[in-house]
Amino acid sequence: MSFYGVKLHRSDVLRLPQPEDACTEEIFAEWCSKKIAAGEKLAVDLFSGAGGLSLGLEQAKWTVAVAVDHDDRALETHRANFTGLALKVDLSDFDQRAKLINLLKQTTIDLVAGGPPCQPFSRAGRSKIRSLVEQAGRDPHDARKDLWRAFLEVTLAIRPRAVLMENVPDMALGDDFQVVRQITEQLEDAGYHTDVRLVDTWKYGVPQHRKRLIVLARNDDDKFPWPEPRTEFVTVRDAIEDLPTLTEEDPLGGRCRDYPATAEPSEFAQRMREGMSEGEHAGRVWDHMTRPVRPDDLETFKLMDHTTLYSDIPEKLRRYKADTFDDKYKRLDWNERSRSITAHIAKDGYWYIHPEQHRTITVREAARIQTFPDHFRFAGTRSDAFRQIGNAVPPELGKAAAQAVARTEDLQEALFPSANRWLAFHQHLTSWGMKQRQGPNWFNLPGPDVTPAVAVIVAMLSFSRVDLDDMAQALEPLKGAEKLTLKEHRRLVETLGNAKAERRLNRLTELTRKHSIWKKPADLADELKLLPGEDALLTLLSGHDLMLTSQLSLRVAARVMGSDSDKVNRLTDGRVDLARLVGGGDDAPLRMATLRLVGMTVCLPAELNCGRCPLADWCASSSKGTRARQRSTGR
Repeated sequence: MSFYGVKLHRSDVLRLPQPEDACTEEIFAEWCSKKIAAGEKLAVDLFSGAGGLSLGLEQAKWTVAVAVDHDDRALETHRANFTGLALKVDLSDFDQRAKLINLLKQTTIDLVAGGPPCQPFSRAGRSKIRSLVEQAGRDPHDARKDLWRAFLEVTLAIRPRAVLMENVPDMALGDDFQVVRQITEQLEDAGYHTDVRLVDTWKYGVPQHRKRLIVLARNDDDKFPWPEPRTEFVTVRDAIEDLPTLTEEDPLGGRCRDYPATAEPSEFAQRMREGMSEGEHAGRVWDHMTRPVRPDDLETFKLMDHTTLYSDIPEKLRRYKADTFDDKYKRLDWNERSRSITAHIAKDGYWYIHPEQHRTITVREAARIQTFPDHFRFAGTRSDAFRQIGNAVPPELGKAAAQAVARTEDLQEALFPSANRWLAFHQHLTSWGMKQRQGPNWFNLPGPDVTPAVAVIVAMLSFSRVDLDDMAQALEPLKGAEKLTLKEHRRLVETLGNAKAERRLNRLTELTRKHSIWKKPADLADELKLLPGEDALLTLLSGHDLMLTSQLSLRVAARVMGSDSDKVNRLTDGRVDLARLVGGGDDAPLRMATLRLVGMTVCLPAELNCGRCPLADWCASSSKGTRARQRSTGR
């Protein structure tokens, strides 16, 4: 029997009633008609969880007509806090999706929102799946990775005016934005304008270090006017200092406690308290309860401040390896933002130790940090509540994102949609790249003449500073070559006349005696032990979809987008900019390679040859592009 070290303490199970005016499936069409007649806009929240995003949508003046999830406790929470339908649906099941679509087609949905489950996209999730595959033979395919397809299928079936998708950044960063690029491409093909960005949630009032991926789409406008971001963040003190202190006599708190009479709530806390000064329980705060602390952990907590690392803790008090669990315990800082509240908080709260009191944070404190107001209750046990809170979209973020797709007539300024910029851009870039295949730079673009043999040579030479004209001359006889012979290798080296290139190419000598090795780029990369950059270029030129996040391509993307993402936040914002230019679909590899070619030939580090650049009409750094945008907007 394992020894936990603290008496097991289970909370009660909170059952929450539904509102009296709650919708049912039987009256759904009638209920929606009444809402629309009253001037309300209807939204759908897929993968809704407890309703963080739903709450943000309602704060942004939508009515959530339908929420969909598979978690019973989360659905109970949603039903208690909203009047629309909360349905248990497995969106990976075709028949259940079809039934949902038929239901939604009974009314007019203005906005479809949601966050497909993100666990497989997170770094921890991928690592765990790999471990399970290796140790237990688990199928590496996780259907949750494809639930974005279900989200998209429902969206395109009912054709709302606007779309909002939220997820962890790793959904994009972990796979070269392939999923995001596919999503935006399909939405654009269906007539939507799209917007993709990684958002620092603190800029929209969430007191956390938390970055989220937001994909927006709309078919009534090409503008996405986000609210003005904050310049000062909400601190942990602003968020939770006004809540009751838990004393030695009341160490765990409880379902209902009094707000301290002497507290002076911050502006943020006052907003969280709205609606809590009326009714039978006026002046009471709900669910201010936490877990018991082991005696040795209590001793540890007393030694900690917000700067203390786990390795700083006396060795006799450690229960984990300090080099492996370097951030196992974290005391929050009153004057800073909290670390991200995640579903992990349902297992233990040691990442979220109260800034001052020797305990982990309470359910209500976690809800506050996620920007749930105090009137919002969570069904089930204390652990159920923590899990729902950790899985939720912060309502304040949901509100800000929803405001960016508000109806045009709701905006203060009249906006006019133009032709879909990204569809036109991708078509133009693809067309230009196809033309370049017929010219001297054919070898830098995936196509029928760029075999794995040609691609691996280009990949190896590209890091040797070989002049493009010299490469063109040396590679011309190898167009479409299925393999490299020893004779061709010697001629290639002689034509280039470059010592550094010769040293690199000599690695191919042994391979000239083989035949099957030249068929698969991955085999060539393994055999030659290519550097990551060489491997990536070989893969791209072989026609596989990936993004080359080199300084060269990021520079082009930043100039076109009018940002400094090639200098600041290169691996986040820089990749977002690049993903927008590359797009999705079968021609994405050609567009990526074409952007690289533009960066090598006309969009140089210290020289802008805008007159020769195929991107000039779209480029924020080009006067030609500025004039084109002014014409398209009528300004």
